[in-house]
Amino acid sequence: MYQRDYIMRMLEMLGELIAGILGLIRKGQLHDASVHIDRLYYDMLKKDAAFFSAIPKNELTQVLLQEHNYSHGHLEILAELFFVQGKLSEAENSPIASLEFYEKSLLMIQSIIELSRTFSLEHRNRETELKERVESLRGQLGKK
Repeated sequence: MYQRDYIMRMLEMLGELIAGILGLIRKGQLHDASVHIDRLYYDMLKKDAAFFSAIPKNELTQVLLQEHNYSHGHLEILAELFFVQGKLSEAENSPIASLEFYEKSLLMIQSIIELSRTFSLEHRNRETELKERVESLRGQLGKK
């Protein structure tokens, strides 16, 4: 129970921090946004961004759940961090990096939906948004 409450508080705090980072991105303060994102990885997940980038997409969920004992809450945090990194990469005109982050975020959200016992409109909406972004970027890059 305590762990669940802790994760919920972390997710609420993460939402506020991500809103601030998205504000920095909109203002064009991309370096500051990047610094905040890097700090969030370590503060929230105790690993740096490079750790998660090194794990192949198709193995990401399995590695995190089975080898590192991450919870669904951790996957939610990671999905949001990947999402905001995708936004930052878009702002930096890096569509390939943006696509990679959005695809990883989508995989995290789909895993959360699959493993969850309850329906979440928020997760379904994020899944739809990410699918649209991924398809759009794939179309721009000529990928399938």
